[in-house]
Amino acid sequence: MLITMNRKGITILLAVAAGLMPACRGQEPPSESKTRVMIPLPSPRSSGPLSLEQALSQRRSVRRFSSKPLTPEETSQLLWAAQGITEPNRGLRTAPSAGATYPLETYLATSNGLFRYRVREHALEPILTRDIRSALASACLGQSFIAQAPATLVFAAVPERTTRRYGARGRMYIHMEAGHAAQNVHLQAVALGLGSVPIGAFDDEAVSRLLQLPEGEIPLYLISIGHTP
Repeated sequence: MLITMNRKGITILLAVAAGLMPACRGQEPPSESKTRVMIPLPSPRSSGPLSLEQALSQRRSVRRFSSKPLTPEETSQLLWAAQGITEPNRGLRTAPSAGATYPLETYLATSNGLFRYRVREHALEPILTRDIRSALASACLGQSFIAQAPATLVFAAVPERTTRRYGARGRMYIHMEAGHAAQNVHLQAVALGLGSVPIGAFDDEAVSRLLQLPEGEIPLYLISIGHTP
């Protein structure tokens, strides 16, 4: 359910989600034990100053990040690039999916907690209100830059959404889709003047426990993102 609120309330929640400010007393997103709300994201843009060719030529893996947090607009644009809807009538997204089965779920870890991206609402759902970035770095075999990056996206998948139609071959389609979505994010990061790095080395069970992934959902791919020093 999407809970509506005034502009001030939305701004405060978005700032907390994106890591712009610490959660203040009386203005905290809900904890694990409270009712969860949806945090609306700013509308994404569909054009920008950087060409695709420029983004491709400038993309590099970055493992050093400044402490500057992402803005709500940057957060919105990155999540839209990952899995945003581009054809509302049929719910088609920025990344192709075999049979439009869309097995991917996208999570965002910032200094203020863990959030799930709700595609249809283009909103964030708070999952955890504590900073898990250091624990996530440990689950990723000690890659310390994950703890320093202001944001890390995690692509998880519900394989059954695709394998029930395509059988065992559906697992290959899922990994292809994760690659499509991740490349969108890397190129969008370049277009926003941000650095990003793909992460494939992690302990699957440790990441699943930390993110409290539901049964049947598995982590596939992480991307740390932020401003470069």
